[in-house]
Amino acid sequence: MTVPEHVAIIMDGNGRWAKQRGLPRTMGHRKGVEAVRETVRAAGAVGIKYLTLFAFSSENWRRPEAEVSDLLGLLKAFIRRDLAELHRQNVRIKVIGDRHSLRSDILGLLLEAEETTKDNTALTLVIAFNYGSRDEISRAVASLARDVEAGRLRAQDITPALIDARLDTAGIPDPDLIIRTSGEERLSNFLLWQAAYSEFIFLPEYWPDFSPEIFRQALEKFASRDRRFGGLSSQAAAVGT
Repeated sequence: MTVPEHVAIIMDGNGRWAKQRGLPRTMGHRKGVEAVRETVRAAGAVGIKYLTLFAFSSENWRRPEAEVSDLLGLLKAFIRRDLAELHRQNVRIKVIGDRHSLRSDILGLLLEAEETTKDNTALTLVIAFNYGSRDEISRAVASLARDVEAGRLRAQDITPALIDARLDTAGIPDPDLIIRTSGEERLSNFLLWQAAYSEFIFLPEYWPDFSPEIFRQALEKFASRDRRFGGLSSQAAAVGT
C-alpha cells in the first residue's frame, strides 16, 4: 500500500457526537482527545512522516466562552500529559497558526513542546492552533511586501516558492491527503494554499469515533487514487508510449 508522506485531518463532530448521546459538548471534546492519541500512534506505525491536526481555528474564538476555556484546558492537559510519551516515541511537534495574540500560558506550553522535541526524527505532529489559512497567507504576503518596501526584494521576483517559504508550514511538504470527519465536505479555511493537489476523503463518522481501522480504510482509499498533478494519469502515459 502506498502510504502518504503527509496526512492532514479536520477533526470535526465532537459536539454532535456528544449531543447524539445526550452529553455536554465538553464530553465530546474529551473523547476527541482519545482519538487524537490513537491516530498519532497509528500514523507513526504505518510510516506517515507528517500528521497535521486542525486543533483550534482562528474562528473558534467565537464559540461560547465556557467551551473555548474547556478546549484550551484540553490542549494544555494533552501537552502536559502526552509530551513526555511523544518525546520517547521520537515524535517532533510543530505548531502552526498566529502566535501573537495567544495567552502566555498557552504559548509557553506550545513553545516548550516544540523545543523539547525539535531534534526528533520520526513522525512530525503538526498542531494547527489559532490557525486560519487566509490569515496565514495574508501574513506571508505582508512579510514579502515589507521586503519589497525595504528594497530587499523586487516585486517581479515574487514566486509561489517565495510565498510558500513565508507560510507557517515552510519546510513541511504539502499534504498528500486531507481527511475530514462528520460528513461535512469543505475545507473551512484549512491549508488552502497547501491543498492545491491534495486528495480529499470525507468520512461520515464523528471525530470521537475515528479509529485506527477507519484510518486504515482511508489510507487504502488514498492508495487507490491516481494522482496526476495536472499531467496524464500513469495508465494514460503508459498507453501513449
